[in-house]
Amino acid sequence: MSTTTPAATSGTPSPAEAAPRPPLRTILPPLILGTATFNHQYVSDPLSMPYRSIVSSALSYGITAFDTSPYYGPSETLLGTALSELPHVPRTAYTLITKAGRIAPTEFDYSPSWIRYSVLRSLSRLHTSHLDLVYTHDCEFVSPEEVLVAVKELRRLRDEEGLLRYVGISGFPVEALASLAEMVLQETGEPLDAVLSYGHYTIQNQGLAKGERSPLVRLKEAGVDVVLNASILGMGLLTSRGIPADPEPGSKESESPLAKWHPSPPGLRVASKKLAGIAEAEEERLESVAIRWALEEWARVGAVAGVEKATGQRVGGTVCGVSSIGELEETVKEWREVQSGLATGENSGSARREKVLRIVENEMWPALGEWRDDVWESPGPGFVNTRRLEDKGVIPDDGIVAGHECKTGQ
Repeated sequence: MSTTTPAATSGTPSPAEAAPRPPLRTILPPLILGTATFNHQYVSDPLSMPYRSIVSSALSYGITAFDTSPYYGPSETLLGTALSELPHVPRTAYTLITKAGRIAPTEFDYSPSWIRYSVLRSLSRLHTSHLDLVYTHDCEFVSPEEVLVAVKELRRLRDEEGLLRYVGISGFPVEALASLAEMVLQETGEPLDAVLSYGHYTIQNQGLAKGERSPLVRLKEAGVDVVLNASILGMGLLTSRGIPADPEPGSKESESPLAKWHPSPPGLRVASKKLAGIAEAEEERLESVAIRWALEEWARVGAVAGVEKATGQRVGGTVCGVSSIGELEETVKEWREVQSGLATGENSGSARREKVLRIVENEMWPALGEWRDDVWESPGPGFVNTRRLEDKGVIPDDGIVAGHECKTGQ
């Protein structure tokens, strides 16, 4: 085991070092494929899902950015495999986004040595010489001081070793994300390139943009270039199937991967399940309504910290996860209709948009009642980081670092 952090790479610059760094908003597309679904948390056997077809189809539909994490089980490996089997697609044709710092459900290591090891491992799994954007993963689980250390190391890897191009943070509590972004700017004089928020701009919860001093406003004032909205289906909560509220032990429902780990309380699960019936009565699927509402409303509301289209127009960027070709096609269909409205400026008069707004505002929000905008604690009560102090910064002797040093002549 080792805790060494080597010096900067010498010799020929890597692609990340050689490439210019325009604002991230000009690099990212407005729709990003999230691959958290390439994971046992969402499907019983990720290896049997059509991940190759999902990735190749996404590219054919013009989705050119992929979001993953080493915490998502085999996600990085599956994504890397799928991309490597598309030799006709150059590395410059897509954007790779991953995370670092979260090891297991209750284990985090934000030390420089671990952050560097995690980045090198991601490079290997994704078959690439550089990463486009790296977040600190679920940063509310560690101290602000640890987040600052990790951000500084990611920037060192960007500036001295050319292993990545942009740096951000991700997490669940939006007020915490805003406070950390403010802290990073104050302590370093440099704002974060990106913040990834999840589950906070959906038909159930709009906390990311609520209030005069909303987290979105604070993030923008802290200089964050792009704020991305993820988990618009509430990590499976806002689906026709829903998540069992309190399944009987040994029942089929109790075997649901989502039921086992999803942090939502039973009351929220029950309230969310009602929304599927409302959608069905309107001859809609809950997924379609939830996707369309979030894509369209965030494109508008999130534009203040959105991605920049070729026309110069900014729109809120969204990360969408799918586990089948059908889910991908559904998402693309809704997004294309949103894009068409944005291009023509006819969103306010779109019959489809008006129907979705009516269903959400007049029927779904009243049905949610007290559960609208409800959030769970993250971390939960009594959380303890199970990464022992003496193990922080200790990296596996698995050849990842040695292999990199051999290639770079360190």
